[in-house]
Amino acid sequence: METPANVLLIEDNPGDADLVRLRLIESDPPVTVNCVRRLSEALKSLAASTPSLVLLDLNLPDSRGAETFRRVLEKAPNVPVVILSGQDDESMAMKAVHHGVQDYLIKSDITSKHLERALRYAIERQALLRALDMTRKQQLEFKNQFLSHVSHELRTPLTCIHQYVSLVLDGLAGPITAEQTGHLHTVLKSVTQLHAMIRDLLEATRAETGKMRIEPRCIAIGELIGQALSMMKPAASQKQIALESAIDSSIPLVYADPDRILEVLINLIDNAIKFTPENGSVLVKACMVETDPSAVYLSVTDSGRGISSQALPRIFERLFQDGEPFAGSRAGLGLGLYIAKEIVTLHGGRMWAASEPGHGSTFSFHLPVYSLARLLGPVITEKGRLRPSFVLVHAVLKPLTPLPLGNWKETCQRALELMRNCVYVDKDLVLPPMASAGFTDTIHVVASTDMLRVPIMLNRIEEQMKTLKQLQTSGTLKLSAEALEGVVISPAQTIEQQVQAVARRVEETILAGVVGQRSPIASSLPS
Repeated sequence: METPANVLLIEDNPGDADLVRLRLIESDPPVTVNCVRRLSEALKSLAASTPSLVLLDLNLPDSRGAETFRRVLEKAPNVPVVILSGQDDESMAMKAVHHGVQDYLIKSDITSKHLERALRYAIERQALLRALDMTRKQQLEFKNQFLSHVSHELRTPLTCIHQYVSLVLDGLAGPITAEQTGHLHTVLKSVTQLHAMIRDLLEATRAETGKMRIEPRCIAIGELIGQALSMMKPAASQKQIALESAIDSSIPLVYADPDRILEVLINLIDNAIKFTPENGSVLVKACMVETDPSAVYLSVTDSGRGISSQALPRIFERLFQDGEPFAGSRAGLGLGLYIAKEIVTLHGGRMWAASEPGHGSTFSFHLPVYSLARLLGPVITEKGRLRPSFVLVHAVLKPLTPLPLGNWKETCQRALELMRNCVYVDKDLVLPPMASAGFTDTIHVVASTDMLRVPIMLNRIEEQMKTLKQLQTSGTLKLSAEALEGVVISPAQTIEQQVQAVARRVEETILAGVVGQRSPIASSLPS
């Protein structure tokens, strides 16, 4: 059996280091040994090259105890680690093994043969663990592909069933009896539930494979909460549940995908209504927290039965369902909360739950506050200084008819993606779209250039937009640009304050609605 070619020995005692090195050299075949005396030196060595195995003393000049092997395992998770200790500490040995250490050896018991066998077994166990992990990932990928394929294949026949049942219910296929109407409504309800399950399966698969996407915008969270409450009001009224909101008037705009966050809110409110008895209450709250001014905190609180202490830690696990739901409340696969948490995580936020059996539950999450300065900083500065000039580019997308043809939202999204491909990512920023009341959409770009060079950018954008056939058949694009002027910068300001000044001026210009008014450069894409 193959012996490791090289070993990293982390040992500060010269006598012990020489003894271990001698034992390793005596092994058959001998191995090369790199010995370091401090953990800091070991971490640098692991960063530079990967050994076949690490022999680790727990008590070093710059680290002692369990923290030593934790840091080594964190730095080199795929390298087998064997601990060398002067003490026979069974509790420490068990703790080390539970954290991923392969073996725990007592220095006084080490012989060449004993050490050789321990190292060989450690290498083999680590290889086996890697093989098992690879197999698990392959099985997971196969399962996800299978679920995705089956889900896609089921959508077509389910849509057909839904359409024909609706047609019969509407009387378009002839008269039906009251009993038949009831049966068809049951079928329609089951088809709708199955549709929802398939959608959740696809979303969970995307989340698990890293394919779930979000498109953050600058949004008013209060409006989104109002939309969610309106959508869920009929379900709450049916159970005579009071559905209310408490929104702090000082909440700033948030940086989030409105469709995805609406999905999260509806999921949490729907769950709250399901698990709350009649005449109960559900409260949706949004507020700021003094200790975290960079985030907006949201919560959904119900007066339902609560969640048991056993179920609470697992509530966000995929496919988990509480073992004691209300009658009729289990209509899904247990994926809703898993998907909701994944969506919040993609936004850089966190979701958690608190509950006391018999006294209701609260599901909370937070979202980042929209900060143009934070987005602009990396692109409008260079080597700690502001770039010399900036231009605002505006792309106005307008449908040809009052009611756009085709999927206008998808067309605007595709135009946004093309716009991002037309700019320099290290010097220009395509701003997050603002929520608009109508169908006209405007994309804004802050470009680190001047008015003499901006025609090159406009031509590049126009040429790319001409490749978007949906836009040419259903809408128009008008491009304009203007120099960003009136930014008050003081030498006494820090670079962060200067960036904030530029950001304020950008926001003022956009909100003032001066698109193209001061710009001698403009072009339009014919339909």
